Amino acid sequence: MNPSANGWIPKYTTTLNQTNKKLTVAYNPIPYKLLQENGFIFGVSDTLLFSSPKNRIQLTREEVTKVNLLHILVMFFLSENKEALPEEIYSKIISFYSTIEKERKGFFNQFSSYKSDTSKLERIINVRIQESNNLFKRDFASLLTHAFLYIDVLAFSKFLTTAISPKKYIANFEKLIMHCCFLALQAKEKKNKYDRLLLELFEDATLFAPTKASDSLLGFLEPTSLKYNEKCYILDLCCLAVWDDHTMDAREQEFLHQLTHTLQLPEESLTQSVQAIILLTNNKDVRITLFDYAHPVNQFYKQATQTVKTLILRNKNRFLQELEESGELMLLLGKSTTRSLSASEKKKVKAQLLDICKTVPSLTIFLLPGGSLLLPLLVKLIPQLLPSAFDENRIDPKN
Repeated sequence: MNPSANGWIPKYTTTLNQTNKKLTVAYNPIPYKLLQENGFIFGVSDTLLFSSPKNRIQLTREEVTKVNLLHILVMFFLSENKEALPEEIYSKIISFYSTIEKERKGFFNQFSSYKSDTSKLERIINVRIQESNNLFKRDFASLLTHAFLYIDVLAFSKFLTTAISPKKYIANFEKLIMHCCFLALQAKEKKNKYDRLLLELFEDATLFAPTKASDSLLGFLEPTSLKYNEKCYILDLCCLAVWDDHTMDAREQEFLHQLTHTLQLPEESLTQSVQAIILLTNNKDVRITLFDYAHPVNQFYKQATQTVKTLILRNKNRFLQELEESGELMLLLGKSTTRSLSASEKKKVKAQLLDICKTVPSLTIFLLPGGSLLLPLLVKLIPQLLPSAFDENRIDPKN
């Protein structure tokens, strides 16, 4: 099976069930602990989650992640519909992604030429995982990219079993996770300059601006409304957020214990999470690439900054046009260079920038899970890279 070539999903189907007629085995959803140990939860899947004939080619981490994402979705669907035909499963997954991507203009137009559902789904999964590869370096797999793929899995389960909008669920749950990660970083006893830079990004975003109500975990976490897997996932990503230096100081431990208690999880869950991350970092044969940087936050900040710079410069004319048409946005971005914007001003800036992003294909990265964290960089860099738009004393050469 070659996940980078056309036809890998039919091959996956055959591999999973050699009859290629029905996936008749009584499958259950893949246990969370297995996804944790595999590394999928942390965005570093290195082995397939099912038995398969030995491949002639060595699959990359990205290819393994791609297959594992499909497999997890398929297994969940089969747990709800045990006699489902493969085409039913794939059609439902396409329907799910259609629902969460429906506001992205042109997203599904690019798949209209694909005749079969399997070809279409191959492309959708490919785009879901690789969409930012031309901007992010190939080895970049932070907790804000591939690790967020598990939100797709959680949203798909809601899509199949409840009337909850998966699009709204993703937006709300992403916000919750990022808020928890923000508090986890705040708890670090020794913050280096990159920790502080990342915290500034959080604080600059309206969603994470610290207030008296939100500084407490009890202020926004409602454990009774969360499923077990959702609680474990929040805890795992918070552990990952503070584990960049491969140590855990007293304040970090205190925060994680408090988080575990607030989530109403047993202490064993915290132990299991930390042990899983230690195993990933110690298994140098297959895991070290994620942690091979001098500092993961440093890597994220540098890559994110370069990404946003590239996007602004490539879309310079569009941004200048939009800024000229929206006097309010230009005014607020100009103000942001001299003072902190109020919460209401930040909301206005965010809403107007997202409107621009929805209409420009190369800017849809800001609409993806984790993309909202890049918006403060967009606010910061637009005035720097497009100074002419904010020069009130500029004389138009045409006049």
